[in-house]
Amino acid sequence: MPKRYDTYKYQFKVGNKIVHGGITNDLERREQEHKQDHPKGHITQVGRKTTEEAARKWEKEKGYT
Repeated sequence: MPKRYDTYKYQFKVGNKIVHGGITNDLERREQEHKQDHPKGHITQVGRKTTEEAARKWEKEKGYT
């Protein structure tokens, strides 16, 4: 079975400050969820879409979990 590259890595920033980082399969939805707490924030995609397994590894290495 081929690997599915359907997971985004992202950082949610307010100005230049990273206030949250993580993974998602829907960047727009996730940005709206974060904007409930930080209305002036925005999501920055990190790299390309990847596998969920690789994204979870990145998330753990960065300390976002």
